Amino acid sequence: MASVSLHNIVKHYDKTPVIHGIDLDIADGEFMVFVGPSGCGKSTLLRMIAGLETISGGTLRIGGVLANDVAPAQRKLAMVFQSYALYPHMTVYENMAFALKLAGHKAAEVRAAVERAADILQIAPLLRRKPKELSGGQRQRVAIGRAIVRKPEVFLFDEPLSNLDASLRVQMRVELSRLHGELKTTMIYVTHDQVEAMTLGQRIVVFNGGRIEQVGTPHQLYNAPANLFVAGFLGTPKMNFIPAEVVATGAARVSVRLPDGAIVHVDGVTGAAPGEQVTLGVRAEHLFVAAPQHEENVIQVAVGHVEYLGDQSIVYTTLAGLPGMIAVKQGAEAASLHTGGQTRVHLPPSRCLLFNAEGHALQHG
Repeated sequence: MASVSLHNIVKHYDKTPVIHGIDLDIADGEFMVFVGPSGCGKSTLLRMIAGLETISGGTLRIGGVLANDVAPAQRKLAMVFQSYALYPHMTVYENMAFALKLAGHKAAEVRAAVERAADILQIAPLLRRKPKELSGGQRQRVAIGRAIVRKPEVFLFDEPLSNLDASLRVQMRVELSRLHGELKTTMIYVTHDQVEAMTLGQRIVVFNGGRIEQVGTPHQLYNAPANLFVAGFLGTPKMNFIPAEVVATGAARVSVRLPDGAIVHVDGVTGAAPGEQVTLGVRAEHLFVAAPQHEENVIQVAVGHVEYLGDQSIVYTTLAGLPGMIAVKQGAEAASLHTGGQTRVHLPPSRCLLFNAEGHALQHG
C-alpha cells in the first residue's frame, strides 16, 4: 500500500489551463473519491496520477517517492476504466492472468493469484467463460480482478459503474466497499454520481473548474459545506437557497429577512453583520410542514407540485418574492397536500446555513 501526495499540481493543454494548483494528501489505505460535474478535471487528475497524462507543474509522490517522470508501468498502480476493455477471445481466467504472464511470472504463481482474486470477487465459477457470456456486473468484476492480481499499491477507478443499470450499481457499490475492507489498499475513485461518492468515500474531494472546492468526510461535506457550490452539488433534491438580508445579530443567533418579509432565525452563526446580503440554505429533509405549536421560523408557501415516492413525498412550494421553488421532503402523508393550496413550513434554526455574498459559508460558532 502507499500514500499519494499532490503538491501544486497543474495541467494545461498548450496555453489552456485545466488543473489549477491542486494540493491533496491521500493516506495509505484510504478510499478517496473525486466527484464533480463533467469537465471539472477529476478524470484528468486521475490520469496524471496514473501517468497517462503528463504533469505540467507541481510534484506527485506515491509512497513518498517522486513519481512525475516515472513510467506508468513502474508506478505500482492498477487502473479500472469505465470501459471493461476485456479481450473477447480470452476466457475470464486468461484475461485476469494476461498481465502476470507478460511479466514472466511462473504458471503456479499466476494460477494462485487469479484464483485468489476470483474468490474475493466471487467469480470463481466464471473463470472458463468468455466475456460475451457475462453480464455487465460480472464483466466489471473481471476488470477489477485483472487489477487485483497485480497486487498494486494504489487502485485507480475512473467511473467504473457508469455502464451498469441502477440495481447493478447499488450491488457493485457494496462490493467495492467490501473489497476495500478486505484488501485495505489505497483506492482513488472518480465519479460524477454524488450517491456513489457519499456511499463509497471515506473522504470526498469536490472539484469544480479544475480546482478543489472542499475535502472532507461525507458527513462534513453534507452538513457543513464550505460554499454554495458544494451545498448545491451534494444532496437530492439539492439544498434550498433563499436570498436574505441580515437584520440582527447576537451571541448565539442571526436573524434574516426573506423576500416575503418573514423573519427567520439561524443559530450559532458568526461573521454576519446587519444589512449584509446573504443566502439562507436549508435541506429539504430539514424542513417540515409546521405544527400549530411552531410560531417562529415559519413561512407561508403555496404548494406547486407533490412527488409521491412511496415511503416519502417531496413537496415543491413557492414563496412570495422568490422566483424558484422550495423543496420539502416529508413522509408519505404529505401526498395529501394539493397543488395550489397553502401550507406553513417550519425552518429549524439549528438546521439553517448562511452563505455570504461571495458564496462562502458563514462559520458556526
